[in-house]
Amino acid sequence: MNFLPKDLFYRIEWFCSKHRVYFLTALIVFLALFPLFGFNRYIMRIAIVIGIYSMLTLALNLVAGYTGQLSMGNGGFYAIGAYTSTLLMIHTGMSFWVSLPAAAALAGISGFLLGLPTLRLKGSYLTIVTLGFGEIIRMILMNWDPVTNGTMGIRNIPLPVLFGVKLSFANHGLYYLVLVLAALVSLFCVFIINSKIGRAFTAIREDEIAAQMMGVKVVNYKVLAFVLSAFISGIAGAFYAPMVGYIDPNSFTFDVSSQIISMAILGGLGTMRGMYFGAAVLIIFPEVSRFMMDYRFVLYGIILVLMMRFRPQGLLGWNSRLPYRFTKDVRKSLEAEGILSPAAR
Repeated sequence: MNFLPKDLFYRIEWFCSKHRVYFLTALIVFLALFPLFGFNRYIMRIAIVIGIYSMLTLALNLVAGYTGQLSMGNGGFYAIGAYTSTLLMIHTGMSFWVSLPAAAALAGISGFLLGLPTLRLKGSYLTIVTLGFGEIIRMILMNWDPVTNGTMGIRNIPLPVLFGVKLSFANHGLYYLVLVLAALVSLFCVFIINSKIGRAFTAIREDEIAAQMMGVKVVNYKVLAFVLSAFISGIAGAFYAPMVGYIDPNSFTFDVSSQIISMAILGGLGTMRGMYFGAAVLIIFPEVSRFMMDYRFVLYGIILVLMMRFRPQGLLGWNSRLPYRFTKDVRKSLEAEGILSPAAR
């Protein structure tokens, strides 16, 4: 059953693509001026959390959306980034700016170690193994008391300091920091997706055997996808710890991984815009539905079920099936011959 014209989403995408520069400019200006609108700390915190989960969904998208490997272990990488950054700052006096890349690097190494034994796994088997990885990380954090302080967690995590100024909610430093980090992660993902690496990821997702026959080193690229995803998740975790000021193993339960995959599926796997949209919707929705506290998660589940029934590709997953973007000249010639619809990309 279709309630909308068949090509409506394609026409919306064509319109947005045609005016992409204006949309991006307006979005950048809006995000830059957002703190100046006078919102309270609660609203700013929600905006920052959206930025964190945008990075996490972008990380998962590299593995699940572009390489076709459904992973539930990103919550574990997120925890590794948070704890590594925190322990380095507290026990060694290292600054946030040094501990962040160190935490991301350790998370990337963990992704490499997880990627190697899961090369022969697919589908639900891969999902179960990566889910187990996330739980193993949480158990280690709970029981390694001398280092992680166990279930008591770690308090008084220092805020990032830039040129002698603490970045906090009061001066909107944390907001602008997560904005910069999310922008850098987005640019990094764009570079990867549009490179030879991204094309190899897509080839593996579409047909692994055919990709291997065409010379794609499937093993190497699968592991690389895990490493890149873990690295980005580590960045998000390293920022999350000083933002909240306190972390414990219960901050990184299975719910975190399931929330990340829900955001990615809702927005549209294999698209970057869907990651931001999915993160924003699933962070804002529980907040605005607090008045129906007893039923909001029921409504949340109904929305996801309806989405999977009528929009299985995600709310913003309306890309055409064309594998590559045509140049303007080629597109015009194909449109003139009636081969390509103006709405297609």
